[in-house]
Amino acid sequence: MEIKTSRIVILILVVVIPAILIFRNPINLGLDLRGGTSVVLEAQEEDGKKLQPDTMDKVREIVQRRVDGLGVSEPVIQKSGENRLIVELAGVKNAQEAIDLIGTTAKLEFKIKTGDNSYGPAVLDGSAIKNAYVQQDQFGKPMIGFELNDEGAVKFAEITRTNMGKQLAIMLDGKEQSAPVIQSEIPGGKGSISGSFTYESAQNLANLLKAGALPVNIQIMETRSVDASLGAESIKATKMAAMIALVLVSLFMLVVYRVAGFVADLALCVFGILTAGLMCVIGTTLTLPGIAGFILSLGMAVDANVIIFERIKDEIMEGKRFQDCIDDGFNRAFPAILDGNITTLLITMVLFFFGTGPVRGFAVILTIGVLVSMFTAIFITKIIVKIFVNIFHLNGKKLFGLKGVE
Repeated sequence: MEIKTSRIVILILVVVIPAILIFRNPINLGLDLRGGTSVVLEAQEEDGKKLQPDTMDKVREIVQRRVDGLGVSEPVIQKSGENRLIVELAGVKNAQEAIDLIGTTAKLEFKIKTGDNSYGPAVLDGSAIKNAYVQQDQFGKPMIGFELNDEGAVKFAEITRTNMGKQLAIMLDGKEQSAPVIQSEIPGGKGSISGSFTYESAQNLANLLKAGALPVNIQIMETRSVDASLGAESIKATKMAAMIALVLVSLFMLVVYRVAGFVADLALCVFGILTAGLMCVIGTTLTLPGIAGFILSLGMAVDANVIIFERIKDEIMEGKRFQDCIDDGFNRAFPAILDGNITTLLITMVLFFFGTGPVRGFAVILTIGVLVSMFTAIFITKIIVKIFVNIFHLNGKKLFGLKGVE
């Protein structure tokens, strides 16, 4: 029985590349494992007017853009009821900063200042903002630069042309941020907002302007900080459970299938490394339900090896040539493994499209695990079996501990 060098190279790459990815890009941990902040937002009805059916969808979209500015990986943002939004931010240490960012209405207006504390009507609003960013003034202090869309740029040029010598107040949620004197017409749709900003506050304001203003006023109904120690305890308990499960499964395979069981254990190690590597590439956030999905897929990977080995044993007991038994066993096992995994994948699709938050995370990781388990069972296990047979000159008796066969 020959084993192609190319397949050995593929086996090495399948192990080495994911291991490098895991080392360079550790798996993101979710709120329940890493700790962070959970915020409940409630949209407020104005002047007795009921919220429009799509209002919360708009709020969710804007909050999503704001959270992306925080650099949070895979935040959980889901609607609750008709007027509430639950936002979970894993790894966010400064809870107040997150609350200020996602809960601020951020209604930007440009008004001509008519007195010390008096202003004319809004001549331009934040909907004209195309981009916003942090820059430095001539003294090295942070300020916010902004760019207007085409329509806003034309209007801004007209406003500055017809109001030279007056102060243009830049208002955020009704509060004056700055009020520079218009010296000349400003074409091109670019401007800046100066004030007593730190770099962090300037960055937050820029993120707010880029994300846009919320369509309704938002009230913070509940904030909850999840202690990282809870995540550490959860990880410790889960690691212990996973180690016990792996040891029991490995011992079972060794006792029942002898050398083939050891091969299966090696294939399961490859399965774990490859699954973790794909999670790093995709950027999947690992939560406790996700760990459950991984362990479930691990069980399916073991089950696939059991089906394969039983098929090979059936071929051996029929008296066929040992070299043919391995290939035929894998070929006969494939339809059963495929059917079982397809039904599981259909369930994960339903969970993903109709579930939310951790349920979708469970579905994603289970899907990855199922696909990898099929690949390792059909391809990787076969390569390792043939390598062992070639190196140690194994037959049916030595591979499975079968009696009465050679």
